[in-house]
Amino acid sequence: MSNITTTDPRLSSRTLSFDEVPVVDIGALIDDTSPEKVAREIGHICETVGFFYIRNHGIPRSLIDAAYALAKAFFDRPFEEKNRLNIVNSGPTLRGYIPTFAENVDPEKSRDFKECFDLGQHEQQVSPFFGPNLMPDEPSAFKEVFDRYHAEMLSLSRKLISAIALSLDLPADYFVPLQQHPITVQRLLHYPAQAGEVREEEIGIGAHTDYGFLTILAQDANGGLQVQNREGDWISAPPIEDTFVVNIGDLVQTLTNDRYRSTMHRVINASGRARYSLPFFIDMDYDAMVEVLPNCTSEDHPPRYTPYTSGQHKFRRYVNSYTHLQGTQVA
Repeated sequence: MSNITTTDPRLSSRTLSFDEVPVVDIGALIDDTSPEKVAREIGHICETVGFFYIRNHGIPRSLIDAAYALAKAFFDRPFEEKNRLNIVNSGPTLRGYIPTFAENVDPEKSRDFKECFDLGQHEQQVSPFFGPNLMPDEPSAFKEVFDRYHAEMLSLSRKLISAIALSLDLPADYFVPLQQHPITVQRLLHYPAQAGEVREEEIGIGAHTDYGFLTILAQDANGGLQVQNREGDWISAPPIEDTFVVNIGDLVQTLTNDRYRSTMHRVINASGRARYSLPFFIDMDYDAMVEVLPNCTSEDHPPRYTPYTSGQHKFRRYVNSYTHLQGTQVA
């Protein structure tokens, strides 16, 4: 039983029925037997919810279990050892260990009671969001497993992005030229158990939308994810075995001129136990121009957004969230 009390009425939520956050069987997308059917389903959900579960995704259970085990083992290491990999030591690559309260996505309202580790595709050349990973020596299998996990997530995300393109009556490969070398982040998250009264000022992660194109989330059995519906109510999104949670981000909302919405969400770990999750984020190329798609405008619905670059948007959101980047100028 949890020993958590959430007396703050702003933290209340209700349990989702599966119908409210749909479960999409994407098997026909993965094996290419009927990608258009899956795309239509995903498109409708992007218009109405912005979040959905996926099953029959093709990622081996053994790999997911190994990733969870290594994430827990890493976060169990001494703080001094983890902190040698602090994100502040990665320069513009912005990867590595993020201690508790070092990132706050809703800083005017809350502090994020979590610790993270971010990695991406390992590269020698350093530029914003790209470069070498700060990998731990222990656990010894960490690099091998997470290199593979990142590669699997990248492949799965490209399938899902092709479905989003089809849902917009575009060719399946429409976004490929804009994602030749996309910004990607594989994140490991640890939400410590909270005891006593939980208030909005200090929760797992504050209310936010995701910065990029698409997020694929593996969450453990402890729950805590909440999604805000169109009426402003917070709704619990419980774990469902053998699924990932997928949501679209800010870039898709811009591209579709608000037809598809980047949905506000947060995490409150009221389970009384430590919570672990593995979100994968994919954006577009750093210099890719994000502008409203021509088929998402009309005389009655002109473009609502001024074009911007993918990297510019992400860096601006990082500056707002990370304590060590406060005051940095956004190019």
